[in-house]
Amino acid sequence: MDPLTRIREICLALPESSERLSHGVPTFFVRTKTTFTMFTGGHYDEPGPTIWCPAPPGVQADLIDAEPERFYRPPYVGHRGWLGIRLDVDPDWVELAAIVRDAYRVVAPKKLAALLD
Repeated sequence: MDPLTRIREICLALPESSERLSHGVPTFFVRTKTTFTMFTGGHYDEPGPTIWCPAPPGVQADLIDAEPERFYRPPYVGHRGWLGIRLDVDPDWVELAAIVRDAYRVVAPKKLAALLD
């Protein structure tokens, strides 16, 4: 299965999530308003497919320090704590699903985020 299909399955399984193009890339939203994951297929000078998503405070730096070959600070949104994740470096889909769920929790209204517990 290609990476976008896997990411789409993970994102659209979350409560009141939707997908549409934003900035030319598939982007996933909570209630069609707030972005929680962007899929970039090499659009921003990345070497391959990646996702960008908001991370809980401190997580971005920890993951980048631990595995800089997989995690990076994406352009435009990295300064706000968003995390870039390369999907061409042996993706751990269970871990990626957890990262996407955490991103959803960061931006979703509390009632929707509580549905994940």
